[in-house]
This record gives sequence, structure tokens and C-alpha cells, in this order.
Amino acid sequence: MAKDKVAYVCDNCGQESAKWIGKCPSCGQWNTFREIRISNDTGQQSARAAARKVNASRGGAIAARRLRDIPLQDVPRMDMQDPELNRVLGGGMVPGSIILLGGDPGIGKSTLTLQTIMNLKDKEVLYVSGEESAHQLKMRAERLGALQAKQVIGNKEKGINGSYAATDTIQSAADSDQGATDSLQSSPDNVLILCETSIEKIFEQIKETAPDLVVIDSIQTMETETVDSAPGSVTQIRECASALLRFAKSSGVPVILIGHITKEGSIAGPKILEHIVDTVIQFEGDRQGIYRILRSIKNRFGSTSELGIYEMLQNGLRPVTNPSELLLSDDREGMSGIAISATVEGMRPFLVETQALVSTAAYGTPQRSATGFDQRRLNMLLAVLEKRVGFKLVQKDVFLNIAGGLKVTDMAMDLSVIASVLSSNIDMPIEDGWCMCGEVGLSGEVRPVSRIEQRIQEAEKLGFRDIIIPKRNMGALSGKKFSINIHPVRKVEEALKTLFG
Repeated sequence: MAKDKVAYVCDNCGQESAKWIGKCPSCGQWNTFREIRISNDTGQQSARAAARKVNASRGGAIAARRLRDIPLQDVPRMDMQDPELNRVLGGGMVPGSIILLGGDPGIGKSTLTLQTIMNLKDKEVLYVSGEESAHQLKMRAERLGALQAKQVIGNKEKGINGSYAATDTIQSAADSDQGATDSLQSSPDNVLILCETSIEKIFEQIKETAPDLVVIDSIQTMETETVDSAPGSVTQIRECASALLRFAKSSGVPVILIGHITKEGSIAGPKILEHIVDTVIQFEGDRQGIYRILRSIKNRFGSTSELGIYEMLQNGLRPVTNPSELLLSDDREGMSGIAISATVEGMRPFLVETQALVSTAAYGTPQRSATGFDQRRLNMLLAVLEKRVGFKLVQKDVFLNIAGGLKVTDMAMDLSVIASVLSSNIDMPIEDGWCMCGEVGLSGEVRPVSRIEQRIQEAEKLGFRDIIIPKRNMGALSGKKFSINIHPVRKVEEALKTLFG
């Protein structure tokens, strides 16, 4: 038998070396190389064994085919029973894909995953948790409301090498209503809970259950016995993710990995973790707010320009199908400092309320604060407003907020930011029924924006009467009729005169 391999790995970036080095040649950090031992019997063999077992239960292994023999057709996708998640994934989950879901602590990653898999009634799902006990997951399932009032979680314990038991969910109803019990016992019992961190024991359970979907919560808590290092280290994350990748590609069973992020906002672990997976999606939002955004950072099976919006409720996350109606306040009449912008995030148009407050600086040095908007771009727009339009804001505090706790990166927000700041500065409200879109340049010109027709249609659908757009976008609207009044402008001064007279 071959001897175990000894290697030196950088704790910061994952760079390997055959000997110890003081300074990492990849990331430049000092004293980050640690000695690890890698067994010749790696976790890849467990992954291959589990994949063979799953393929055998489904009628055979995947055979090689010539390129000319592969039919040109859409890849069959698994419907996740969630319109927002399906949108971000590109239409559903592709068999054999591996998805990495990241986000801040407490943002709702596990909540989103658990309530999604409990809706997959016709799929056998193995949920592996390395952070929570089965009892904690049971309590979360009840809180989510995925279980009905007369349903309880049924526990069927199967001893797995001294580890926690696999737990089935949604088995029976309350004994007080026999009729409801009979109907609910026939409902699919599709979720298995396994509280384990050893990747080898996880593959043993996969061989026994042959699931249709595997969820790992989280990849940073997993460890393999073949690597002599702590869970969460660069080497452990890389080896465990590689073993799960080999299993997913060999068996055709999709895998969802839940990942931690660092204080800088990037996913913890080596960068290769994001390279080996098929899809990387980020769960964002203000923990104090009620809205969450699901963004696609990488997607091999769809567009990365889609996003999903959820509303955090007491009983879980609710998909928001029409975000414009929720992001706009009902009563804006007579309030200064509020402007409505027609934005596009990815491929999705919606209207956002921009709120600004301008007041005299109390301590001599003016403050500039932006929530949900790039503060550097706010400073640039204030400079344009002062230089090109003539409004002096040097001794004024300016506070900007995007309603709903959203973070908007669309450049078409520029015009509404300037309008809201000026409205607050002169304490004159913008007339109700007006919205706008347009990117503002340094010379004060209003530059054209993309998907102008979708923006106008969204404003028209929500009952707005007037919209201000860049003049250079009018060429794309030739011959098209809208019930909303369109006001094309070329410079910021023209837009402000149209709004305030």
C-alpha cells in the first residue's frame, strides 16, 4: 500500500508546496504554510462507490457517447416549486449540477433551502446538517409553516455508525381527527435528515437511500478522514467539495452546498470552490429589513442577470412576484425628497422609491450617507448638481435611502437621486404619478439606458401618468404607443424644469 502523502498548504489561499516555505508565492502572506497528511485512500473513492450504487438503482451507469449522437435539446430541469428560485437557476435545477448558496449569517439560507425541499413532494431529498441537530430542524420546519396545523414530524431512527439518525418528515396527523390522519398518511414522505460531518459516512447513507437531491449545510463543517486538518480549512473544503462534485457528475444527482462568507462578503474557503461548482448564488439583504435578494453570480446553465426577491415573514420566505407594488409606499402625496425610479435588475424591471433628506450641517463638516446606493456615486451626483445646475450643497448634510432595504446598482437611478435631493433641498414635493430613469454624466447630460421599453411598460402597468426618459432613447420607441406621457430630456436642467417648473 502506498504511503500517505505529506504536503504543505497555505491556510490563506490553498497554495500547495512539497516543502515548507516562509512566504506564500501566491498570496504573499508569511508563515501560513501548514503540514498536512493526505491518505492514499481519498474520499474520491467513497464518492465513486456512492455514484455506482445510485446509478445501479436507476438502471445502469452513464455511458460515453459521441458528440454527433447527443441530441440537441433542452436539458431536463427539476422544478423547485419556487418561481423566484427557478428564475435565478435559469428555469430549474439541472440533474448532476452542484450549486453553491452563500450569504450572511442569519440571512435565511437554511430557511430557503428547507422550505424549498419540503415542497418537492415527488423527490427523495437527503438534507445533511453539520451545524444543527435533528430537533432544531424539526422546530424550524414547524415554524416555516411547511407543515400544516394537524401534521407532525415523524421520526424514524436508523442507527448510522453512532451518528445522528436519519429523520423522515411529514408522516402523520393529529390523532384527534382520524379522517385528516388517513389523508395525510398518504402524502409523500420525502425528506431525510442526517446530522453528520464525515463525508465518508454521508456517502454511506447516500448508497443506502439513493436520493434524488442532496443538500449539504454547510460545506465548511464537512471533513474527510483522509486529510489531517480541522474542518473549515482550505484543504478540507477543497477535498470535500471535489468528492461531492465527482459524485454529482457521476450519478446525475444534483447537490446544493450552503457556504459561509467572510467579513469581506466573499465565500469562505479556497477560490477553487467557486470554480468547481456549476452555479454560485448569493442571498443578500438587510437582516433588519423584510426583503431578501437572490442573485446569480455564476451559472453554467442559465443567465447571471436574473434575480429573485423574497419577503421574510414569521413563517418563512415568501416569493415576491410583483416587487414594484411592495417597494412603493401608498401615500407619497405632499412629501418632499421622494422620487420614483424605473430600474432594471438583471432582466427584471421594477419601480423603486428613492428617499433623500437634505439639512444644514450641524457640526461644520457635512455628512454624506447612502443606504442601498453607492456612496461614491452619490458624491459624484452631488458635485454635478452643484457644478452644472447651480445648487450649493457644500454646507448641507445629505442622506439617501433606497426604500425596502434593497441594494440597487442600476445607473438609471441617477436621475431619481438628483431629483429627490433637490426636492428635499427646496422642500417641494414631486407631483404624484411621475417616475423617471436616466444615467447622469459628469457634464450634466442624461445618458441613455437599457431596456427602456420594459421600464415604460412597468410604470404604465402600475398607473403612473408621466415618465422622464433620456432623449437618445426615443429612437428605440419609434412607432410604439403608450398610454403614459413620455418626457424626453437631454440634460439634468431640463429634467428638473419638467418636474418643478
